[in-house]
Amino acid sequence: MPAELVRAGPERQAGPAVPPQLPVAMAPARSSRGGAGSTDALPPRSLESLRERQRQGDLRVRPAADYRALVAEAGLLEAYQLTDVVVAADAAFTDQASLVLHLGPADPPIRLRDPLLAGVAAQAGGAAADLVLPIAGAAEGGRSSGAQVLASLLAGEAVELSSTGEGTRLQPRRDLHTRIDREQIGSGRLLLHRGIVENGLVAVSSAEGVLRTGWGPLLGPFAQALYTCGGADSIGLAMPGLSLLGPGSPVLVGGAIGWVLGSGSAHQPQPRRQPSGHARTPGAVAALSVDLHALDRRWLRAAHFEGHGGALLVVIAAPIPLLDGVIASQAACADSALEAPLLDVSIPRRIKPSFGGVSYAALKAGLIAVDGRRIPAAPSHSPRLAREGALDLAERLTEGRFPLRLPLMPLASRPGLLPLEA
Repeated sequence: MPAELVRAGPERQAGPAVPPQLPVAMAPARSSRGGAGSTDALPPRSLESLRERQRQGDLRVRPAADYRALVAEAGLLEAYQLTDVVVAADAAFTDQASLVLHLGPADPPIRLRDPLLAGVAAQAGGAAADLVLPIAGAAEGGRSSGAQVLASLLAGEAVELSSTGEGTRLQPRRDLHTRIDREQIGSGRLLLHRGIVENGLVAVSSAEGVLRTGWGPLLGPFAQALYTCGGADSIGLAMPGLSLLGPGSPVLVGGAIGWVLGSGSAHQPQPRRQPSGHARTPGAVAALSVDLHALDRRWLRAAHFEGHGGALLVVIAAPIPLLDGVIASQAACADSALEAPLLDVSIPRRIKPSFGGVSYAALKAGLIAVDGRRIPAAPSHSPRLAREGALDLAERLTEGRFPLRLPLMPLASRPGLLPLEA
């Protein structure tokens, strides 16, 4: 397939925050031909009517790719009539996450200070025996990180726990050395500070040789590209503005029911948008929480990026109830109509040189154009695991094992991506 380079269009700002029943992103242009842009003939639905279908075992659920295929074959109107919920999923790497553990009291009690789990530095938490383990945190001089510690716990292995103690009257113990496994941890949760991102980016390097990054090694100058988002199959591009997500929204995280906490790290609710409402840049971000003891290691992978550090690949899937024509039309948008920003990440500055936008159709075809050069492109995520995660959630929804609900409130309209001046 020939390479494709699409220049970013003029900046378009999203509207103000609205009730969770309505999408944040603007409605796409309407058409009378019944294609992906036609919304006039699509009557709105209530969430309660979809819940009733779920209770009766008649909920019609399709993964995003299958829904788009149905739209292409039968048109938007018929696809809407035959689909109640679309499922989108991501399986991307993150190092912006923490594992929060609540341990029971030792005898004699100890107030943890400078704890280590499998040699990886953790932080003392709010209570005497609480600790917070950064997923990207690494053992001194080694490749092990918080991601590897989590993987060991999920595999049923015991890890070494050591800590000094503060030595108070009520917590007199000054050192602790033991081994714990997941079943010996009272409770814990995985926090994904940047759990769901509206769009991704395409990384290239203008530097000579190999550039070590958090997406994988990049060969330069301009010898390859890595892209971080699954395009039309991803949650953020099937649901512009993350409009149906907010505090209290259930999502499938690592094989378990997790919850949206609110806006996540570097949340930007008003990015440049296409006329359809889809973000041209990473955009809105949702932070997630999931119970440690419910996680399934099939849906998580610990990783180490040479020269960068530890990371965790997490499969996340979310339902998109088709409540009206706008939501249905946006979920039907094809990879050829969606784009990601193309950035030179070798420049260690806050603002990276940009080469405009490139379509996800070109990225998935494996060949793009950068500054007049044709270079191969590869995913820095797992399309296979994302597809499997979408199918898993679709099955749970059909069988009534996953709740359908709207958020308690929308994600914040205030941007969280503010420069740190120093």
